[in-house]
Amino acid sequence: MKEMRMYDVTAIGELLIDFTPISADTRDYPAMAANPGGAPSNFLAALAAYGAKTALLGKVGADVFGEMLIRSLDQAGVETAGIVTDPTVFTTLAFITLDSAGERSFSFARKPGADMRLRFEELNLSLIDRSKIFHFGTLSLTDQPARSATRKAVEYAKTGGKLVTFDPNIREPLWSSLDEARKQALWGVARSDVVKLSSDEAGFLWGCSASEGARILCGKYGVKLAMVTMGADGAYLMNRRAAVFAPCPAVEVVDTTGAGDIFGGSAISRILKTGKAPEDLDEEELMGVAAFAVAAASLSTQRNGGIPSIPSEEEVKLIV
Repeated sequence: MKEMRMYDVTAIGELLIDFTPISADTRDYPAMAANPGGAPSNFLAALAAYGAKTALLGKVGADVFGEMLIRSLDQAGVETAGIVTDPTVFTTLAFITLDSAGERSFSFARKPGADMRLRFEELNLSLIDRSKIFHFGTLSLTDQPARSATRKAVEYAKTGGKLVTFDPNIREPLWSSLDEARKQALWGVARSDVVKLSSDEAGFLWGCSASEGARILCGKYGVKLAMVTMGADGAYLMNRRAAVFAPCPAVEVVDTTGAGDIFGGSAISRILKTGKAPEDLDEEELMGVAAFAVAAASLSTQRNGGIPSIPSEEEVKLIV
């Protein structure tokens, strides 16, 4: 009998094409390059790059972009057996424009996109069964039926004793209202063991600073490990034993697409290597996680795209 493969992390969510600008014409209309992306996909690809076994549950269209994305995840070392192909909808597309500092604005071709149409009945639950960790974000909570599929998958993972990780990754244009975005994000926070969010999202959810956001996560919500990224200013991590701040190394920013996702995947890869529960990491171990993740995310901003920008482990260790 063939032995079933085991995974470190399975995620649910969007696999999409990021169109990022590479130049502009005389009227300032951008020429764009297509890159594989989607927050959970970037997250898993970073984990795979640093030695973890990963799998994605998601949906793409039966089109050339869907084929490209599945191929890209295969090449990145992410299991694609959980990706459903749907001929009735197009693969989701994201169009990104950058300001002079490399910060992004998003426009989406998602009315609907394939990722929104994922149903619980289509999920390969055996991938969750064979994983240590289950990960999700809020883009799969914006619309039905993906919202119900995600919620049921989270509860399935929790019932199965999996460590649950969550990244709100709020994209305001995709929500019917900001109140709904807040409601769904807080639903995710309340069901997660590890939460990674940005300082902007801490402000959105609670009107507070990064460090206060971490205290709210660990105190009010009982999160075992809170990770709050602060862009070029670094990241703040907190668990029951310690709190640490890791500054960013100096880099020349080209494109910040996927940096937060790469931070998250990098951090989880280091936690897996310790063999310890997130709440049991001591100050030195927590700083090791933070420093590696900040370095990986920072290096990724020197290249275009999400998945294509992930630096090698050797590159990261040179500056940690």
